[in-house]
Amino acid sequence: MKTLIRAVAVALVATAAFGTAAYAAGAKDKPAQGKSLGDKDYQWNANGGEKDEALHLKPDLANGRDVYEVCAACHLPEGWGQTDGTFPQLAGQHNKVIIKQLADIRALNRDNPTMYPFALPDQIGGPQAIADVAAYIGKLKMNPEPGYGDGKDLEHGKKLYKEQCARCHGDHGQGDNDKYYPRLESQHYNYLLRQYQWIKEGKRRNANPEMVKQIQWMSDRDTKAVLDYVSRIKPPANLIGPKGWKNPDFE
Repeated sequence: MKTLIRAVAVALVATAAFGTAAYAAGAKDKPAQGKSLGDKDYQWNANGGEKDEALHLKPDLANGRDVYEVCAACHLPEGWGQTDGTFPQLAGQHNKVIIKQLADIRALNRDNPTMYPFALPDQIGGPQAIADVAAYIGKLKMNPEPGYGDGKDLEHGKKLYKEQCARCHGDHGQGDNDKYYPRLESQHYNYLLRQYQWIKEGKRRNANPEMVKQIQWMSDRDTKAVLDYVSRIKPPANLIGPKGWKNPDFE
């Protein structure tokens, strides 16, 4: 098991430099590309495609664990990612959020050249695999010690979060599965910061246009404060793993 994870990690390093265009050109059974931010008639979370197919399938957790072996090379067997934000925490994320993001990456509606070749159908399977791995990820316990910011402006961040973010992402950063709003609580600060900047600049092409507009006025101070605050919100105790926990499925 660990040998496979190491092998995938080596492959990731070897292929990441080629970029999304190269992957798309050589991919087999590549899902159809939809519209993305900036395209005419773009609709966030539009119906259709692999997302809708996966949502209507009954998840198989055993297969989800097998599919997750590929993911574990970067996101770790526990789904905790890297505290420096290189890779996000996936553990505990909402099922519909994982399904949408994975389907968008496969359809090239969200750019992720490192992940793309390992998420394709000829690597992990079709919509059933998406449903399976999303269900498996959602059951993983979350990291009790995610990456934080400097902690110097948390009161300002708390105020901004309540005023600007809670309407969609919830009072405690818990998100909303039914509306495809991601769980933000205890996500790594540097990952949040990078994604926030990409959304603000239009680089994250599957972003919600309402959010893109809403955050344009926020300063660097505002951004760092609110993301540092939300990264420190603790999820309910039943969702958090113990310090040093190792996923027994990969031992």
